Amino acid sequence: MPKQALIIVDMSNDFVADNGSLTAGQPAQEVVPYIIEQANEFLENDQIVVIAMDAHQENDAHFELWPAHNVVGTKGQELYGELSAWLEENENQPNVIYQPKTNYNAFFKTNLAEKLKAVGVEKVHVVGVCTDICDFLTVAGADAEGFKTAVHKRGVATFTDLGDTFIKHMQTCFFTEIID
Repeated sequence: MPKQALIIVDMSNDFVADNGSLTAGQPAQEVVPYIIEQANEFLENDQIVVIAMDAHQENDAHFELWPAHNVVGTKGQELYGELSAWLEENENQPNVIYQPKTNYNAFFKTNLAEKLKAVGVEKVHVVGVCTDICDFLTVAGADAEGFKTAVHKRGVATFTDLGDTFIKHMQTCFFTEIID
């Protein structure tokens, strides 16, 4: 079986916790058990798990567009809830990659594509937040890097009403496999 990677996008306190500065709130909280289940399954099957995490500096120009969020070293940038415990338990496994990012797209100006290609990954599965922003653009980035893509409907959430629209858009534009 070709190598695959699960990319967990931006599941930080700022994006998921009730008091997060840019939270998707309860919809994001509800996908956590599914994401953990998938992460465990990927590791059990000798596949790759990537934690792709927004990583901004205090005075990032990005904050001219959005409220300040995911500032490096803050509680807001830490993984939310049980995902934090999952990472602590698994971070030393060779198939777990923590990938900081400064853009919506986890592949933009990072070496994530090179890391995944070096271990033979051909397909990436995307879960996390937000469906219509960072998840969508990470799928677009993966496609541009030559990866096949999949999105897990039970593993994504957003704070807008555009989630289903963008899932359909990923399927149409990038031939993304949609996993219910």
